[in-house]
Amino acid sequence: MTISLRRPIPLLDNEVLRTFVAIAETGNFSTAADAVFRTPSAVSMQIKKLEEQLGVILFLRDARSVSLTQHGEMLLTYARNILALSNEAVSRFIMPELAGVVRLGAPDDIGERLLPSILKSFSESYPGIMVDVTVDMSINLKKRMEEQRLDLALINCSTKPFPTEGEIIYTERLVWAGAKCGTAYRRDPLPISIWEDGCIWRSDAITKLEQNGRPFRIAFLSAHTMAQRAAVVSDLAIAPFPRSYITDDMRILGTNEGLPDLTSFDIRLLTASQMTDPIRAVANSIREAFMEIARVAA
Repeated sequence: MTISLRRPIPLLDNEVLRTFVAIAETGNFSTAADAVFRTPSAVSMQIKKLEEQLGVILFLRDARSVSLTQHGEMLLTYARNILALSNEAVSRFIMPELAGVVRLGAPDDIGERLLPSILKSFSESYPGIMVDVTVDMSINLKKRMEEQRLDLALINCSTKPFPTEGEIIYTERLVWAGAKCGTAYRRDPLPISIWEDGCIWRSDAITKLEQNGRPFRIAFLSAHTMAQRAAVVSDLAIAPFPRSYITDDMRILGTNEGLPDLTSFDIRLLTASQMTDPIRAVANSIREAFMEIARVAA
């Protein structure tokens, strides 16, 4: 009697899947290579072997970027689930005590621009810790910390007068943002897009315009930086933004356009008086993320 033995289904390598996800999320082999600490050629070889293993094409490549094929989109869902389950399983053995909920506060600009990538990386390392995020103005976040309704908070602070609360983890300069090839800065009175009272960006912008005798009007008032950005890109107004928030569809405006220079501001980390291990883990992850942001910006 002859027994037919089927060839075993090949196993997917987690490291290769991690590279695959990095490419899918960045749209670039070189950027993904930096994220997974490999050379671009090594990353290309990993994907080539993965495509050969599955017998399908996963990426469409052009000169500037890559995009997922239909098969690639299907694999992306599986890859994320496999990596999440792997991280969770390993953490149960090497970090069994690190579990719980950490309450984190952040202003809208940090919540939109920086927190998603920070928390995504954190969840991969500490799947047992859940982070509940509250997005609010810095002044309200400080009050929540005083009332012990938050464990950690990231707040925007003026560099002068020198505040005493919290730990400085990043300093950034404010600039005037206008639409690329826009004309809003030429109008009189100057249309500006700002937040409500209590926002340090608003305070600095209005103070500098008044000191320079530049007439202005608040053309767009929003508590959300995405809405302010829409006003800028549409050339409805200009706005005070962190320099790192300037994108290709914007331009930095300054003295050549008759606008006063703006000051810098600090991003500070407030921590609870009683620090648990999960809170420390989140705080350290935030510090490391901003150290990397500073390194890249240098």
